[in-house]
Amino acid sequence: MNSQKPRIWISNNTPAKDEIVRVRAVIVHRMETGLRLNNEGQAITRNIVNKFVATFNDQPLFIWEPETAIAQNPYLEFTFKARESGTISMRWEDDEGKIITSDTEITVS
Repeated sequence: MNSQKPRIWISNNTPAKDEIVRVRAVIVHRMETGLRLNNEGQAITRNIVNKFVATFNDQPLFIWEPETAIAQNPYLEFTFKARESGTISMRWEDDEGKIITSDTEITVS
């Protein structure tokens, strides 16, 4: 997995109570399926993002377990209802065990 930070966009970091907040996230990742061959005719080892977890104050918001048909640099979008202030934590893990994380604070007004 690339060491670049994920790009995160939050529709509103200071939403009103019960407002719907939209989260968009993208990471740089090759998403190698294991189906391509290298120049020597051998299969390139599969390495895809195999799990994404988004939590809010340590409570699950969104869990995704992609398969091989996902394009490079996976993009995610989800919404949730802002009921309290806290931290949105996002975590990507790939087949090699590499992990990328991102935390964003939300303050309910």
